[in-house]
Amino acid sequence: MAVNAGASATLPSGEQFVITHAGREATITEVGATLRSYRVDGDDVLDGFGEDERATDGRGQVLAPWPNRIAEGRYRYGGRRCQAPLNEVRGRTAIHGLVRWLDWSLVARAEASVSLGCAIRPQPGYEWRVELEVTYDLDERGLTVRLQAVNTGHERAPFGAGFHPYLTLGRAPIDGLELIVPATHYLDLSDPDRLPPALAVDSERDFTAPRRIGKTRLDTAYSELIRGDDRHAVARVSDPESGRSAELWVSPAYPYLMVYTADAVGHPDRRRAGIAVEPMTCPPNALRSGSGLIELAPGASWSGSWGVR
Repeated sequence: MAVNAGASATLPSGEQFVITHAGREATITEVGATLRSYRVDGDDVLDGFGEDERATDGRGQVLAPWPNRIAEGRYRYGGRRCQAPLNEVRGRTAIHGLVRWLDWSLVARAEASVSLGCAIRPQPGYEWRVELEVTYDLDERGLTVRLQAVNTGHERAPFGAGFHPYLTLGRAPIDGLELIVPATHYLDLSDPDRLPPALAVDSERDFTAPRRIGKTRLDTAYSELIRGDDRHAVARVSDPESGRSAELWVSPAYPYLMVYTADAVGHPDRRRAGIAVEPMTCPPNALRSGSGLIELAPGASWSGSWGVR
Protein backbone atom coordinates (compact mmCIF):
# COMPACT_ATOMS: atom_id res chain seq x y z
CA MET A 1 0.00 0.00 0.00
CA ALA A 2 1.03 3.65 -0.28
CA VAL A 3 1.52 6.10 2.54
CA ASN A 4 -1.58 8.17 3.26
CA ALA A 5 -2.34 11.10 0.97
CA GLY A 6 -1.62 13.73 3.60
CA ALA A 7 1.81 12.34 4.35
CA SER A 8 2.69 11.75 0.68
CA ALA A 9 2.02 15.41 -0.15
CA THR A 10 4.99 16.39 2.01
CA LEU A 11 7.43 13.85 0.57
CA PRO A 12 9.93 15.00 -2.08
CA SER A 13 9.03 12.09 -4.38
CA GLY A 14 5.28 12.23 -3.79
CA GLU A 15 3.08 9.21 -3.16
CA GLN A 16 4.89 5.97 -2.34
CA PHE A 17 3.58 2.76 -3.91
CA VAL A 18 4.78 -0.33 -2.03
CA ILE A 19 4.40 -3.76 -3.63
CA THR A 20 5.25 -7.04 -1.92
CA HIS A 21 5.51 -10.75 -2.68
CA ALA A 22 7.09 -13.62 -0.71
CA GLY A 23 9.76 -11.63 1.13
CA ARG A 24 10.30 -9.17 -1.71
CA GLU A 25 9.38 -5.50 -1.38
CA ALA A 26 9.71 -2.64 -3.86
CA THR A 27 8.77 1.01 -3.46
CA ILE A 28 7.89 3.09 -6.52
CA THR A 29 7.33 6.83 -6.30
CA GLU A 30 4.81 9.14 -7.91
CA VAL A 31 7.58 11.48 -9.06
CA GLY A 32 9.23 9.93 -12.09
CA ALA A 33 7.68 6.47 -11.51
CA THR A 34 11.02 5.92 -9.81
CA LEU A 35 12.10 2.61 -8.29
CA ARG A 36 13.12 4.02 -4.92
CA SER A 37 14.01 0.72 -3.22
CA TYR A 38 13.98 -3.03 -3.69
CA ARG A 39 14.61 -5.46 -0.84
CA VAL A 40 14.65 -9.24 -0.57
CA ASP A 41 14.16 -10.69 2.92
CA GLY A 42 15.00 -7.26 4.34
CA ASP A 43 18.30 -6.87 2.45
CA ASP A 44 18.75 -4.03 -0.06
CA VAL A 45 19.34 -5.15 -3.63
CA LEU A 46 19.31 -1.60 -5.01
CA ASP A 47 21.20 1.43 -3.71
CA GLY A 48 18.21 3.77 -3.76
CA PHE A 49 17.21 6.73 -1.63
CA GLY A 50 15.19 7.51 1.47
CA GLU A 51 11.54 8.44 1.79
CA ASP A 52 12.50 11.94 2.91
CA GLU A 53 14.91 12.47 -0.01
CA ARG A 54 14.65 13.06 -3.73
CA ALA A 55 16.41 10.87 -6.26
CA THR A 56 20.04 11.80 -6.88
CA ASP A 57 22.42 10.64 -9.61
CA GLY A 58 19.53 9.09 -11.54
CA ARG A 59 18.77 6.53 -8.83
CA GLY A 60 15.99 4.22 -10.01
CA GLN A 61 14.65 6.69 -12.55
CA VAL A 62 12.89 6.14 -15.88
CA LEU A 63 14.89 7.70 -18.73
CA ALA A 64 12.76 8.81 -21.70
CA PRO A 65 12.39 9.90 -24.45
CA TRP A 66 16.13 9.41 -24.47
CA PRO A 67 18.54 7.70 -22.06
CA ASN A 68 21.96 9.03 -21.17
CA ARG A 69 23.20 12.18 -22.91
CA ILE A 70 22.70 14.40 -25.93
CA ALA A 71 25.88 16.39 -26.49
CA GLU A 72 25.09 20.14 -26.48
CA GLY A 73 21.40 19.13 -26.31
CA ARG A 74 21.18 19.67 -30.08
CA TYR A 75 19.77 17.35 -32.74
CA ARG A 76 17.67 17.31 -35.91
CA TYR A 77 14.76 15.03 -36.70
CA GLY A 78 11.90 15.17 -39.19
CA GLY A 79 13.01 18.53 -40.53
CA ARG A 80 13.05 20.05 -37.04
CA ARG A 81 16.00 21.55 -35.21
CA CYS A 82 15.69 20.80 -31.51
CA GLN A 83 17.53 22.22 -28.50
CA ALA A 84 16.94 20.41 -25.23
CA PRO A 85 17.81 22.10 -21.91
CA LEU A 86 21.39 21.53 -20.80
CA ASN A 87 20.65 19.99 -17.41
CA GLU A 88 24.16 18.61 -17.02
CA VAL A 89 25.83 22.00 -17.14
CA ARG A 90 29.43 20.97 -16.56
CA GLY A 91 29.39 18.55 -19.49
CA ARG A 92 27.09 20.75 -21.62
CA THR A 93 24.69 17.88 -22.22
CA ALA A 94 20.97 17.16 -21.97
CA ILE A 95 20.81 14.08 -19.79
CA HIS A 96 18.27 11.29 -19.22
CA GLY A 97 15.18 12.63 -20.93
CA LEU A 98 12.18 14.60 -19.74
CA VAL A 99 10.07 12.48 -17.36
CA ARG A 100 12.27 12.01 -14.28
CA TRP A 101 10.71 14.87 -12.31
CA LEU A 102 7.12 14.68 -13.55
CA ASP A 103 4.26 13.30 -11.48
CA TRP A 104 3.05 10.01 -12.97
CA SER A 105 -0.58 8.92 -12.64
CA LEU A 106 -1.71 5.64 -11.13
CA VAL A 107 -3.09 3.29 -13.80
CA ALA A 108 -3.54 0.03 -11.87
CA ARG A 109 -2.34 -1.55 -8.65
CA ALA A 110 -2.42 -4.84 -6.80
CA GLU A 111 -0.48 -6.27 -3.87
CA ALA A 112 2.45 -7.36 -6.04
CA SER A 113 2.27 -4.89 -8.94
CA VAL A 114 1.69 -1.26 -9.83
CA SER A 115 1.36 0.58 -13.16
CA LEU A 116 1.92 4.31 -13.63
CA GLY A 117 1.43 6.50 -16.70
CA CYS A 118 2.83 9.75 -18.05
CA ALA A 119 2.34 11.86 -21.18
CA ILE A 120 5.22 13.58 -22.96
CA ARG A 121 3.87 16.72 -24.66
CA PRO A 122 5.52 18.82 -27.37
CA GLN A 123 7.98 21.23 -25.79
CA PRO A 124 11.33 22.92 -26.47
CA GLY A 125 13.78 20.10 -27.09
CA TYR A 126 11.17 17.47 -28.03
CA GLU A 127 8.27 18.26 -30.39
CA TRP A 128 6.30 14.99 -30.30
CA ARG A 129 3.54 13.36 -28.25
CA VAL A 130 4.30 10.03 -26.60
CA GLU A 131 2.36 8.29 -23.83
CA LEU A 132 4.28 6.07 -21.41
CA GLU A 133 3.15 3.34 -19.03
CA VAL A 134 5.49 1.46 -16.71
CA THR A 135 4.58 -1.62 -14.69
CA TYR A 136 6.56 -2.97 -11.74
CA ASP A 137 5.68 -6.58 -10.91
CA LEU A 138 6.97 -8.98 -8.23
CA ASP A 139 6.81 -12.78 -8.36
CA GLU A 140 8.87 -15.77 -7.23
CA ARG A 141 11.59 -14.94 -9.78
CA GLY A 142 12.07 -11.36 -8.61
CA LEU A 143 11.19 -7.92 -9.99
CA THR A 144 10.10 -7.35 -13.60
CA VAL A 145 9.79 -3.87 -15.12
CA ARG A 146 7.81 -3.33 -18.33
CA LEU A 147 7.68 -0.05 -20.23
CA GLN A 148 5.33 0.76 -23.10
CA ALA A 149 5.46 3.84 -25.32
CA VAL A 150 2.72 4.92 -27.76
CA ASN A 151 2.98 7.72 -30.30
CA THR A 152 -0.28 9.64 -29.86
CA GLY A 153 0.68 12.40 -32.30
CA HIS A 154 0.38 12.82 -36.06
CA GLU A 155 4.09 12.72 -36.93
CA ARG A 156 6.74 10.04 -36.70
CA ALA A 157 8.44 10.41 -33.31
CA PRO A 158 12.04 9.61 -32.32
CA PHE A 159 12.27 7.66 -29.10
CA GLY A 160 14.69 5.99 -26.74
CA ALA A 161 14.36 4.68 -23.20
CA GLY A 162 16.40 3.44 -20.30
CA PHE A 163 16.43 2.89 -16.54
CA HIS A 164 19.00 3.72 -13.87
CA PRO A 165 19.14 1.14 -11.05
CA TYR A 166 22.23 0.87 -8.82
CA LEU A 167 22.87 -2.71 -7.73
CA THR A 168 24.21 -3.26 -4.22
CA LEU A 169 24.89 -6.16 -1.90
CA GLY A 170 25.24 -4.05 1.23
CA ARG A 171 28.99 -3.94 0.98
CA ALA A 172 30.76 -0.67 0.24
CA PRO A 173 32.84 0.08 -1.62
CA ILE A 174 32.07 -2.21 -4.56
CA ASP A 175 35.78 -3.01 -5.03
CA GLY A 176 35.46 -6.40 -3.34
CA LEU A 177 32.53 -7.55 -5.46
CA GLU A 178 32.74 -9.70 -8.57
CA LEU A 179 31.05 -8.50 -11.75
CA ILE A 180 29.77 -10.05 -14.96
CA VAL A 181 28.83 -7.80 -17.89
CA PRO A 182 27.51 -9.95 -20.76
CA ALA A 183 29.00 -7.89 -23.61
CA THR A 184 31.86 -8.40 -26.04
CA HIS A 185 32.08 -4.78 -27.21
CA TYR A 186 31.87 -1.22 -25.93
CA LEU A 187 31.17 2.00 -27.82
CA ASP A 188 33.50 4.80 -28.80
CA LEU A 189 31.43 7.90 -28.05
CA SER A 190 34.02 10.50 -28.98
CA ASP A 191 31.98 11.85 -31.92
CA PRO A 192 28.32 12.50 -31.02
CA ASP A 193 27.30 13.02 -34.66
CA ARG A 194 28.28 9.65 -36.10
CA LEU A 195 27.34 6.06 -35.47
CA PRO A 196 29.54 5.04 -32.53
CA PRO A 197 31.96 2.29 -33.53
CA ALA A 198 31.83 -0.86 -31.40
CA LEU A 199 35.24 -1.86 -30.07
CA ALA A 200 36.16 -5.25 -28.65
CA VAL A 201 36.38 -5.03 -24.87
CA ASP A 202 39.90 -4.56 -23.60
CA SER A 203 41.36 -6.02 -20.42
CA GLU A 204 39.99 -3.18 -18.27
CA ARG A 205 36.44 -3.39 -19.62
CA ASP A 206 36.18 -7.15 -20.14
CA PHE A 207 33.81 -8.66 -17.59
CA THR A 208 32.47 -11.47 -19.77
CA ALA A 209 33.80 -13.84 -17.10
CA PRO A 210 33.34 -12.99 -13.41
CA ARG A 211 36.18 -11.00 -11.91
CA ARG A 212 36.73 -8.64 -9.00
CA ILE A 213 35.90 -5.01 -9.71
CA GLY A 214 38.85 -3.75 -7.69
CA LYS A 215 39.76 -0.17 -8.59
CA THR A 216 38.28 -0.36 -12.11
CA ARG A 217 36.35 2.79 -13.03
CA LEU A 218 33.56 2.31 -15.55
CA ASP A 219 31.24 4.78 -17.24
CA THR A 220 30.92 2.57 -20.29
CA ALA A 221 28.27 1.86 -22.90
CA TYR A 222 28.37 -1.86 -23.70
CA SER A 223 26.96 -3.44 -26.86
CA GLU A 224 26.89 -6.84 -28.58
CA LEU A 225 25.22 -8.38 -25.56
CA ILE A 226 25.56 -12.12 -24.98
CA ARG A 227 22.12 -13.70 -24.62
CA GLY A 228 20.89 -17.06 -23.36
CA ASP A 229 18.28 -19.42 -24.76
CA ASP A 230 15.56 -17.13 -23.35
CA ARG A 231 17.13 -14.24 -25.32
CA HIS A 232 17.90 -12.40 -22.09
CA ALA A 233 21.30 -10.88 -21.37
CA VAL A 234 22.21 -11.12 -17.67
CA ALA A 235 24.63 -8.92 -15.70
CA ARG A 236 25.62 -10.12 -12.24
CA VAL A 237 27.30 -8.82 -9.10
CA SER A 238 28.32 -11.21 -6.35
CA ASP A 239 30.04 -11.04 -2.98
CA PRO A 240 32.54 -13.90 -2.54
CA GLU A 241 32.52 -13.43 1.24
CA SER A 242 28.78 -13.56 1.91
CA GLY A 243 27.79 -15.65 -1.09
CA ARG A 244 25.07 -13.12 -1.98
CA SER A 245 24.49 -12.12 -5.59
CA ALA A 246 22.10 -10.08 -7.69
CA GLU A 247 21.34 -10.32 -11.39
CA LEU A 248 19.90 -7.76 -13.78
CA TRP A 249 18.46 -9.15 -17.01
CA VAL A 250 17.32 -7.36 -20.15
CA SER A 251 15.05 -8.51 -22.96
CA PRO A 252 16.05 -8.00 -26.63
CA ALA A 253 14.27 -4.62 -26.50
CA TYR A 254 17.36 -3.34 -24.66
CA PRO A 255 20.47 -3.96 -26.82
CA TYR A 256 22.77 -1.78 -24.66
CA LEU A 257 23.93 -1.62 -21.06
CA MET A 258 25.54 1.43 -19.49
CA VAL A 259 27.70 0.37 -16.56
CA TYR A 260 28.79 3.03 -14.08
CA THR A 261 30.87 2.45 -10.97
CA ALA A 262 29.51 5.62 -9.32
CA ASP A 263 32.86 7.35 -8.98
CA ALA A 264 31.48 10.87 -9.48
CA VAL A 265 28.10 10.81 -7.74
CA GLY A 266 27.20 13.90 -5.75
CA HIS A 267 27.59 12.69 -2.16
CA PRO A 268 31.03 11.29 -1.28
CA ASP A 269 29.50 8.60 0.96
CA ARG A 270 27.60 7.16 -2.03
CA ARG A 271 30.59 6.87 -4.33
CA ARG A 272 31.24 3.26 -5.32
CA ALA A 273 28.54 2.14 -2.85
CA GLY A 274 26.61 0.57 -5.73
CA ILE A 275 27.11 -0.10 -9.41
CA ALA A 276 24.66 1.24 -11.98
CA VAL A 277 23.70 -1.28 -14.66
CA GLU A 278 21.42 0.67 -16.98
CA PRO A 279 19.21 -1.01 -19.62
CA MET A 280 19.13 1.20 -22.73
CA THR A 281 17.34 0.93 -26.07
CA CYS A 282 20.00 3.08 -27.72
CA PRO A 283 23.47 4.43 -26.94
CA PRO A 284 24.26 7.97 -25.78
CA ASN A 285 23.71 10.70 -28.41
CA ALA A 286 21.23 8.53 -30.33
CA LEU A 287 19.06 11.54 -31.22
CA ARG A 288 22.09 13.09 -32.90
CA SER A 289 23.67 10.02 -34.50
CA GLY A 290 20.50 8.01 -35.14
CA SER A 291 22.20 4.93 -33.71
CA GLY A 292 19.64 2.52 -32.23
CA LEU A 293 16.93 5.17 -32.39
CA ILE A 294 13.33 3.92 -32.27
CA GLU A 295 11.09 5.71 -34.77
CA LEU A 296 7.44 5.46 -33.80
CA ALA A 297 4.86 5.99 -36.56
CA PRO A 298 1.63 7.73 -35.52
CA GLY A 299 -0.35 5.29 -33.39
CA ALA A 300 2.56 2.83 -33.16
CA SER A 301 3.83 1.41 -29.89
CA TRP A 302 7.01 -0.07 -28.44
CA SER A 303 7.48 -2.13 -25.30
CA GLY A 304 10.38 -3.72 -23.46
CA SER A 305 11.14 -5.45 -20.19
CA TRP A 306 14.00 -5.97 -17.79
CA GLY A 307 14.28 -7.13 -14.21
CA VAL A 308 16.29 -7.92 -11.11
CA ARG A 309 16.54 -11.28 -9.40
